[in-house]
Amino acid sequence: MLINARHSILFLFLIVGFFAPVVSDAAIYRYVDENGLLHFTNVPTESKFRFYRGDGQTYQLETLIQHFANKFSLDAALIKAVIKVESNFNPRVVSSKGAQGLMQLMPGTAREVGVSNPFDPSQSIQGGSFYLRKMLDSFDLNLDYALAAYNAGPTTVRKYGGIPPYEETQNYVKRVKHYFDYYRRVKGTY
Repeated sequence: MLINARHSILFLFLIVGFFAPVVSDAAIYRYVDENGLLHFTNVPTESKFRFYRGDGQTYQLETLIQHFANKFSLDAALIKAVIKVESNFNPRVVSSKGAQGLMQLMPGTAREVGVSNPFDPSQSIQGGSFYLRKMLDSFDLNLDYALAAYNAGPTTVRKYGGIPPYEETQNYVKRVKHYFDYYRRVKGTY
């Protein structure tokens, strides 16, 4: 009887393996309606759908980071570096100044970039990446100025004609660039 059980289990694994779906790189999007019901699609037809995860992959920050890096023409290592310095990859963190989530969006900035829930990793990375792209474009791709603007605001960077004389912002730019270099060298690591 033991042999039959082993053969049955082996047969079951072979059948499941044969009929298992092929993993693809398709994206899955979702939104929660006013009744709390989750809706999923691979072809979002309305802006209320947010990127959820790659099909066939577990829900991981790596998937989200790569997706939004591609979407906003950013280096994924830069997004990781900002997340590392801003929140140390803690999606529930709130700063003493009120910044929230992985990419530490201030409530006004979150509204500006269309983020309704900054604690949702997908929304936070989407909004933070979009804002980072906006800062890079605003400062002619000058990474130092864009990072300073991400930290202290674009008005402050314009006022001082560059990185403002704030120790916090100066250290922020150095730390993000340090981790940017690190994540470029070491792939798939937080």
